[in-house]
Amino acid sequence: MKFSRQREMILNQVRSFPIHPTADQVYTALKAENPNLSLGTVYRNLNQLSEMGMLLKIRIADGSDRFDGRTDDHYHMVCDDCKQVYDVEFTELDELNNTITEKYGHQLTVVTLNLNGICCECRKKEQN
Repeated sequence: MKFSRQREMILNQVRSFPIHPTADQVYTALKAENPNLSLGTVYRNLNQLSEMGMLLKIRIADGSDRFDGRTDDHYHMVCDDCKQVYDVEFTELDELNNTITEKYGHQLTVVTLNLNGICCECRKKEQN
């Protein structure tokens, strides 16, 4: 697959984002300096990059998909109030594949876990 300038720009934007952006957020961040960029191009490239394993696509049940530049094993927490998505390190699940294989004979290829709750910033707002 050809790695175009637009695809590289979109990949770098997601990797540099402080949050897990939606396609719309990536498009908005890039549009000012790239007036010929279309929203369709951003969606298409984000999906292709996630299919290639260069980005993670985080499916949010009641919202827009988010994209993550981190492709290593980690989990996500979705804030019920602000809808931001946060990385969560949860080392207790590192042995899950071994446990499933030993107990049932299955081998996991992907583990997707989204936790829902209230982020620390929203909790602070609620307490004030």
